Amino acid sequence: MSEQLAFSLPAKEALGREDYFVSGANALAVAAVENWLNWPLNKMVLVGPTGSGKTHLAMVWAHETSARIVRADALDDPVALAQGPLVIEDLHLIVGDRAAETQAFHMHNLMQEAGQPMLVTSARAPARIEFALPDLRSRMEGTSIATLEALDDALLMALVMKMFSDRQIALKPDLLNYILPRLPRSFDAVRGFVETMDARALAEKRPIGKGLARDVLAEIAGE
Repeated sequence: MSEQLAFSLPAKEALGREDYFVSGANALAVAAVENWLNWPLNKMVLVGPTGSGKTHLAMVWAHETSARIVRADALDDPVALAQGPLVIEDLHLIVGDRAAETQAFHMHNLMQEAGQPMLVTSARAPARIEFALPDLRSRMEGTSIATLEALDDALLMALVMKMFSDRQIALKPDLLNYILPRLPRSFDAVRGFVETMDARALAEKRPIGKGLARDVLAEIAGE
């Protein structure tokens, strides 16, 4: 008998502002990003540690403004990108690459000339980045900053519930209480956990419960 294959439909992620939970860890940053029509010079740098939700918040903003999202090391066509709102992801990754920094500098100037809003994400504040290009440093240090903190308890719980809900899965309270203290506090960790839970439940024909959660958490921890 041939082995039956399990297929998992991709989750439809809710990206509207109403789907983005606000807690003490992100309230000020969310308010700053929401106020984009009043950004000084039409630009903002969104700073936060890995897993704090920079990309998620940037995606919500992009969804609301029809902005394009491009990595800082992939600004290959600045003229075309400057035709509308833009998210530049992971500014910190191009530090020391003079060619990439020069491209980012040109992108910044084109966006300013076009009067288009630009949201830049970075794991570090511009003042703490050793740019190779002084011109880019001055432009980024002259940009308003919104800072995301690491996930707090309220945001972690909301994120877990939302990502399961995006997959049409409702968690029982006892399972949620089991998962939360054991899950790494980062967006990527939560996303990976939810995706693995869903995929293994389908492939192994197991319920979404503590047994499966225990196995997936052990897998994440490398046990």
